[in-house]
Amino acid sequence: MKIISTDKAPGALGPYSQAIISGGFIFASGQIALNPVSGAIAGNTIQEQTHQVCRNIRAILEEAGTDMSKVVKTTCFLAYMGDFDSFNAVYAGYFTGKPARSCVAVKELPKGVLCEIEVIAEL
Repeated sequence: MKIISTDKAPGALGPYSQAIISGGFIFASGQIALNPVSGAIAGNTIQEQTHQVCRNIRAILEEAGTDMSKVVKTTCFLAYMGDFDSFNAVYAGYFTGKPARSCVAVKELPKGVLCEIEVIAEL
């Protein structure tokens, strides 16, 4: 296993890695809408936050030598299922390969953000 870490995405908020490479895949921890430079939540809307989450994921994948087109599975967490359509509108622009996906609403997310996405991608 190899740990992946980049300063182009927010550091882990707890005792975990941004991502791990194992068996020809990268397993990226859930990303939230934190600006990697300031550490602040990027935006107040689901659209703004989804864009930041996807930029964070892209940075981690690039650090590992892969890209968004190689994502095979995402797990998406929304604070409000009412944001589903707006979330999908942004998500579709980044995950053009249409990976397998789960999407659920949860009681709350770290730092009060509106969404979180984790991914598994091929190298």
